[in-house]
Amino acid sequence: MKGKKSKSREWVDAIAFAVIAATLIRWIFLEAYTIPTGSMERSLLVGDFLFVSKMHYGARTPITPLQVPLTHQKLPGTEMQSYLDWIKLPQYRLPGLQDVERNDVVVFNVPIELEHPIDLRTNYIKRAVGIPGDVLKIEDQQVIVNGEKSENPEAMQFKYLIKADNIPNEKFFLKYNLYEAQQHPEGFLVSLTGEMADEIRELPFIRSVELQKRPPNVKEDGILPVSAPDFAWNLDHFGPLTIPAEGMTIPLNEENIAKYYNTIKNHEGHESTQLKDGVVYIEGEPVTEYTFKQDYYFMMGDNRHDSYDSRYWGFVPEDHIVGKALFIWMSMDYHQSFLNKIRWNRIFNGIE
Repeated sequence: MKGKKSKSREWVDAIAFAVIAATLIRWIFLEAYTIPTGSMERSLLVGDFLFVSKMHYGARTPITPLQVPLTHQKLPGTEMQSYLDWIKLPQYRLPGLQDVERNDVVVFNVPIELEHPIDLRTNYIKRAVGIPGDVLKIEDQQVIVNGEKSENPEAMQFKYLIKADNIPNEKFFLKYNLYEAQQHPEGFLVSLTGEMADEIRELPFIRSVELQKRPPNVKEDGILPVSAPDFAWNLDHFGPLTIPAEGMTIPLNEENIAKYYNTIKNHEGHESTQLKDGVVYIEGEPVTEYTFKQDYYFMMGDNRHDSYDSRYWGFVPEDHIVGKALFIWMSMDYHQSFLNKIRWNRIFNGIE
């Protein structure tokens, strides 16, 4: 006959069950996510709390099993690593409800953090403006996919220069959520939707609201391909660029090496990839063409002039995809007073 459990044992069992249940739910079904930056402003706001579906694209099995449960990369409130990489497992993806579709809002592991395992790289959230096999370009700020203008997000933003007769008061900045306004010799720079820009132009103390544009054929620092000055691409004029698809074969000529070499080297699973005298060597053997092993995506923020995205660091591999953003369950405006912090009008809004 089993003895009755002590109160402390009951508490331990309850906590263990809760942790296991929460870990399984977070792994297979849903995970909470917070918007930390303004790269998707105003589609998603800093302080929005989201639920992200793992089921839509299929949950991934963990690569690094030696990890503190319910953590990601670091222990909460510390700079201490929350995992040990003594054991690394192959990654698999469970069957999902759908593939990533063009213009989905997707959470993914940022592909430039090569020092961490894939599933423990920092989570980013952007819009999938290009999917495998698409030919993407940006002309005069308009995304064009496969020769057709892409549907623009309703809340898409660009930088504008506002010139005013006098410095607007705090009420103006709060009304339009212009917390990140930047001083400029002629006024101030802000991110606005086209509709907001038109509204602000009508204010009596505003002289002008000017959309900021990069000229074509001018290379912008940091924009891909970084080490190829012949590609005069910038935030507003970019491409054309074909997004790799599993099974797609490309010749490894000078142009394609500039576009795809870092992707092949960092995300295709080769033990050794080198570039010597304009020739790519894989596992020590020279190759003149390459066939991609997985699908890739091109991600951009809706805040087009203030988003660190695929225009800077390249494609997102399929094995970095985390899940689909579903809806906002809480939203906090940290610039407001205590009673006004909660954005009630955003709670339970779906994400499109």
